[in-house]
Amino acid sequence: MKKTWFITGGSRGIGVEIVKAALAQGDNVVATARDVTKLREQLSEHADKLECIELDVQNSKAATKAVARSVERFGGIDVLVNNAGYGQLGHFESVEAASIETQFHVNVFGLMHVTRAVLPQMRKQRSGCIFNLSSIGGAIGFDGASIYCASKFAVEGFSESLAQEVARFGINVTIVEPGFFRTDFLDASSVLYGQVQNQDYTDAVSNQRSQYDAYSHMQPGDPYKLAQLIVNTEGLIQRPARLVAGSDALSMSRVALNDRIAELEQWAASSTSTDFHEGK
Repeated sequence: MKKTWFITGGSRGIGVEIVKAALAQGDNVVATARDVTKLREQLSEHADKLECIELDVQNSKAATKAVARSVERFGGIDVLVNNAGYGQLGHFESVEAASIETQFHVNVFGLMHVTRAVLPQMRKQRSGCIFNLSSIGGAIGFDGASIYCASKFAVEGFSESLAQEVARFGINVTIVEPGFFRTDFLDASSVLYGQVQNQDYTDAVSNQRSQYDAYSHMQPGDPYKLAQLIVNTEGLIQRPARLVAGSDALSMSRVALNDRIAELEQWAASSTSTDFHEGK
């Protein structure tokens, strides 16, 4: 049965690979991005099942209009992929307040705007699948990425709770936690660094930028394979609450979870000592 996908950030990187993967299996796709000109040209042979819509996810009214256009064109939305986002790197004290707000407006509030626009249609259908692109940075913290990680941790908390709220309507929510994938994420066209100078962080900032510049386009993750994984996962009857993507993300997740469990048990007696007991 042909389905309709609504994909944000669909013009490049992981997003465009998901667009292609969904089209390849014969589904309809609504691909959104701030600029869809190249995408429309690149995939012109799929014009009968592809709708390209310019959308800045920070604009809630535009998100509502894009969803309305999608329903008008294809009759509904079966799969939402919240992929739009970028990385605001830099140590907390080096990132201006305005840049922090923009990071959350795109990575968190933008995701919420699109989800809020799509959910009424999915509730009406009593079915739907939502993939929220988080990051390994939404599962563990990274030195020099406190703002980006904070935004992705917010996506995870929102998604985990939303999943419980909409399950009664037949809507599934899966959090995708990619590791480092070979996209433009770390190059100047996407990533941003803090601009506030602080001598105490000079060496750390220099080391971070050198490391990431050298790693850009050398990451171990394959965007094509991640897109295939997401499309294949959508077709499953039982989908995971979290989908960890990449051997690096899997390794880091295991270490972080094992450390957390060990610390939890180490402090278990202290945790239970705070319970209220009658007469004490």
